[in-house]
Amino acid sequence: MGLRHIARHLGWGRNTVQRYARAARWQDMVKGRKRQLPSKLDPFKPYLEQRWAETDGKVTILDLYREITARGFRGHYSTVRDWARRGLPRPEGFTPAPPPPSVRQVTGWLTRHPATLTEEEKLHRKVVLDHCPERASAAELTSSFAEMLTTLGGTRLPGWIAEATDANLPGISSFALGLHSDFDAVTAGLTTDWNSGPVEGAVNRIKMLKRQMFGRAGFALLRKRVLLAS
Repeated sequence: MGLRHIARHLGWGRNTVQRYARAARWQDMVKGRKRQLPSKLDPFKPYLEQRWAETDGKVTILDLYREITARGFRGHYSTVRDWARRGLPRPEGFTPAPPPPSVRQVTGWLTRHPATLTEEEKLHRKVVLDHCPERASAAELTSSFAEMLTTLGGTRLPGWIAEATDANLPGISSFALGLHSDFDAVTAGLTTDWNSGPVEGAVNRIKMLKRQMFGRAGFALLRKRVLLAS
């Protein structure tokens, strides 16, 4: 069978069939199999392994990086670090340190309601805050603002702005100063039951319809879709 006939029979594109036909083995076409590319570190791996064995694994990766850099290596420290973690044997009894928490995890611990955290997450949160007083201050300001938002306690906003400004924290302090530009509206939003949620939802729906019809319909059809979806 020709390539076109095979493509029609399988329902595939001709280029896909052609790539399979040219491959030496079908395994080469399986998704996820990546061809091993040469690395700048390859010429220095024997030296790294030798130094690691000589020092019984007590030499630091930073020292190894500096040594091979003096011998002509032009790559990054992270290249040496990642390879050393995968390719060098660990000393007997070695226990790797647990990976540090990600930014997303720490952000979740600081912004979620404490009642929703597990006991393990509470311990992690405490450790993170104990290591940095500024981070503890940021967590306290975040929690107090969230409490104002959920309990409609807008009357406490001036005190919160003053406290956040005095904290001199990047992001939070500038956010607090920015609230002065529309202070009455922010106070109303934190005090009354009214909100612009329905309006924002309608605007988001109209934008979605516009994106769906972009380049494929004129104004008349777009207008009809908006009106019928109301």
